[in-house]
Amino acid sequence: MIVQKNFDKLMIGKNGTVVEALKKLNEEGKKILFVAEKGKLLGVLTDGDIRRHILKTGKIKGRIEDFYNSNPIFVYEDQLGKEAIKRLFVSKKIEIIPVVKKDLVIVGYIEWADVLSEDCQSQISHERITEKIPVVIMAGGKGTRLKPFTDVLPKPLIPIGDKTIIEHVIDSFRAFGLARFILILNYKGRVVEAYLNSVEKDYNIDFIYEQEFLGTAGGLKLLEDIIEEDNFIVSNCDVVLKCDYKDALDFHLRNGSVFTSITSIQHFKIPYGVVNTKPGGVIETIEEKPEYTFQVNTGIYIVKKDVLNYIPKNVHFDMPSLISRLLEDKQMVLSYPVKGNDYMDIGQWSEYNKWMRRLDTW
Repeated sequence: MIVQKNFDKLMIGKNGTVVEALKKLNEEGKKILFVAEKGKLLGVLTDGDIRRHILKTGKIKGRIEDFYNSNPIFVYEDQLGKEAIKRLFVSKKIEIIPVVKKDLVIVGYIEWADVLSEDCQSQISHERITEKIPVVIMAGGKGTRLKPFTDVLPKPLIPIGDKTIIEHVIDSFRAFGLARFILILNYKGRVVEAYLNSVEKDYNIDFIYEQEFLGTAGGLKLLEDIIEEDNFIVSNCDVVLKCDYKDALDFHLRNGSVFTSITSIQHFKIPYGVVNTKPGGVIETIEEKPEYTFQVNTGIYIVKKDVLNYIPKNVHFDMPSLISRLLEDKQMVLSYPVKGNDYMDIGQWSEYNKWMRRLDTW
């Protein structure tokens, strides 16, 4: 049994903040932290725990002592039978189990990748969506941020590893059993259609063409007579998330949302001292390299079909305008946050290069 010993960076005190926990999760690329005091396990904190806290309070603030799981799953170091550990991973649907001494002092952890086959891992990590939910991919833009590549290839077909961007996007939804895709095309759309018709696939895909460039939301109006389901997912063609789409969809349906934006929690540090002044140029305060944490829009949404009534026909119309109309009409519009490193926007060169470097570990 492989017990990982490099657990120090996964530990956090119960007085730690939400922001500190998010940073650790992002830096280590894990979904769990061990809440400990003097090395003794007090509980665990997952990205799901943090998400539920943010959704409950509406803020990316607070101390983890208020919401961490104080009744965690763990194993003692003298009870490391492989079959028992395997059953624990499968029955509890978890990815990491801390290993402790009799006094609960942490000595390491076990990862499911070291115990389970890839098929078992996939079965646990991705609960399939049983509802018939189409995925609409907005793939008609010119891809100006990726010039000069997009002068030759449409953005959806730019390669990343041995697949195109659009195939990575589709794969992220296929992992949850989603099998119907609708692409809204415009710029070099026939090239995209020809390519996707030529590859071997285990899903259904339809193509719709804009006659004009209709923006990030305007093309959805073309779906009115095509989609019969009550809800559908919308995705940009250059965004990939590590997101539990089953949980996000359940959240959307359970709360009666008409529009749920999947957001990413991002941290930004200003590399300068920020000067705050009052009239007359008098300096009030100087904040030395302040940090900010907030949710950003990822370009992936869960949408109720009724929302199409808010989109004008054959008019350039963007998502912020659509969301504003829904809010003005007092409709239920929600966010579903994921942590920063679970979001990759491949539509600009800096992020494209990051994705290429992270491809093997994503």
